[in-house]
Amino acid sequence: MRKPFLVLALCGVLLAGCSGGGRSAVDANEAITVGFSQVGAESEWRTANTRSVKEALAVPEFRLRFSDAQQKQENQIKALRGFIAQRVDVIAFSPVVESGWETVLREAKAAGIPVVLTDRAVNVSDASLYATLIGSDFVEEGRRAARWLVEDSEGRPEPVRIVELQGTVGSAPANDRMRGFKEAIEDDDRFKVVRSQSGDFTRAKGKEVMEAFLKAEGRNIDVLFAHNDDMAIGAIQAIEEAGLKPGTDIRIVSIDGVRGAFEAMKAGKLNATVECNPLLGPQLAQLVRDVHAGRAVPRRVTVDEGVFTRDQAAAELPNRKY
Repeated sequence: MRKPFLVLALCGVLLAGCSGGGRSAVDANEAITVGFSQVGAESEWRTANTRSVKEALAVPEFRLRFSDAQQKQENQIKALRGFIAQRVDVIAFSPVVESGWETVLREAKAAGIPVVLTDRAVNVSDASLYATLIGSDFVEEGRRAARWLVEDSEGRPEPVRIVELQGTVGSAPANDRMRGFKEAIEDDDRFKVVRSQSGDFTRAKGKEVMEAFLKAEGRNIDVLFAHNDDMAIGAIQAIEEAGLKPGTDIRIVSIDGVRGAFEAMKAGKLNATVECNPLLGPQLAQLVRDVHAGRAVPRRVTVDEGVFTRDQAAAELPNRKY
């Protein structure tokens, strides 16, 4: 007669454990489902970033639902709404542009799904709509490019006429890199930005816009500042096709630090690159764990980065992981 009572008692304990406020042992061991929306695959940097995220958010600890926005905000908003409908545990995304996210982020908040921004920031009226941002300091990257230029211009003829290849219009890196570069040279009368146009972070567009710059300015271009290495590499091709020597006739400084940039520096065609580390996957994975567990996280997580010149390229190239 005691056995049924014992079974009922054990069931009562198990049910109490399952219906309590905490997660059961089985629940606690479940994978964290993460919806990640990537900007696209527009550059070597982005490809390396995607690979790092996929490697870090892997089974068995995570279930990753990945979406490529192909550089279109409407695709990204659709993906985020899909993640909300699927009731993922955490949403992470690298926003195509800074504005236009208020509504969908409010939908995520209403659904109780924390959001982690990667690589790029957003402009929203309520900072609580996302938990944290992990990425580089784009303003500082622009400043570093300008500081290199100022130092490299000592003793050279004046004025220094600069053309600028901007990133995607409205994106955080384009806005911030332009601002940082401008801040660092605006009080120095030697430097003048004569042309500035978006190359959309791609090699093909970088080449196309550089061709237009050369057609408009002829040989009156001293420096190219490109918001990423891929646009700079495209521009190098345009400069060579115009009969000029990139790195000599036109000095070039760009941002990202991808292998292609180090190869161009080794060949003497690129003068300097400002590092922007795409390998954010492991740090992102830890932030996902923390926000999923309800732990406090910093509002802004940055990575350590440097500046490399063509004098360092040959020695550093074997060490590059992207």
